[in-house]
Amino acid sequence: MKSIFVTGAAGFIGANLVKRLFKDLKGVTIVGIDNMNDYYDVSLKEYRLSRLKVESEERKENGNSWVFVKGSIADREIVNRLFVEHQFDVVVNLAAQAGARYSIENPDGYMESNIMGFYNILEACRHNPVEHLVYASSSSVYGGNKKVPFSVDDRVDTPVSLYAATKKSNELFAHCYSKLYNIPTTGLRFFTVYGPAGRPDMAYFGFTNKLLKGETIEIYNYGNCRRDFTYVDDIVEGIVRVMAKAPEKRNGEDGLPIPPDAVYNIGGGRPVILLDFVQTLQEELLRAGVLPQEYDFEAHKKLVPMQPGDVPTTYADTTALERDFGFTPKITLREGLRKFAEWYAGYYLSRI
Repeated sequence: MKSIFVTGAAGFIGANLVKRLFKDLKGVTIVGIDNMNDYYDVSLKEYRLSRLKVESEERKENGNSWVFVKGSIADREIVNRLFVEHQFDVVVNLAAQAGARYSIENPDGYMESNIMGFYNILEACRHNPVEHLVYASSSSVYGGNKKVPFSVDDRVDTPVSLYAATKKSNELFAHCYSKLYNIPTTGLRFFTVYGPAGRPDMAYFGFTNKLLKGETIEIYNYGNCRRDFTYVDDIVEGIVRVMAKAPEKRNGEDGLPIPPDAVYNIGGGRPVILLDFVQTLQEELLRAGVLPQEYDFEAHKKLVPMQPGDVPTTYADTTALERDFGFTPKITLREGLRKFAEWYAGYYLSRI
């Protein structure tokens, strides 16, 4: 029986990935781990886990088993025990302390999870060989790059937040372990992921919360930021395809392994100006009944300067992903925000 390890399984992307694996696979053990920290509302993580429990029960006929462990990948003892016990074939490391701005306020959490946690995963893969380690990087590694769209061939030496620096470090660590120990690794640079049951600290979710409370939303860089929004189902589709195709192991002329590692962008490839994004969001919130038709949006918007740790533009060049996996994200911003608004109405408004 194949065994898959998903870290950050109660997180936004992690939970959606596990749900997809339940649907697609047969006869597989899926082990998830999450520390369930309170960076954002823990009840949202518990909601995702409850949905996974229902999903796993509904798909029992597929012969899959689901194991969830509450714990941190920064705890080497837990990580090592799980690797020995389950002998993972594929590992998908999505656990991380997220948020570029928050990394300025709370650097310790990023060093613990993003650096030590990832190191523990790499060491466990070294001592318990796996077919493929897939890990989350981030579009934030492009930092202050001026050339757009961002290509995986670009230099990424100018991070503007500690979060970005930890993600670039992950890529370097993975390359090193691939070279030294012939571990197939693939890093995925995600671009502004959004969708139902997402992270409340993301703009679309935070804006909705504030507008519902009658508070003012702050739009950074006076609304001139551009973001390459990527719907979570497109992210998951990319992960699933990458999981199934590990970089090839081969030796160089010196007889030593050529690092079986790769890095890809997963982004919508359609950057949207923040003011246009806000306009689409408010239209979908009205349509879903989250806000009343007479809502005065202009009275609740404030244009403010760029914030430390932020970048003016994210824009993915997904040529490599399309070339190697035949996939480019498809879901438009309006489609995605419509699904989010409908979920929000069902999840939150029913409680009011």
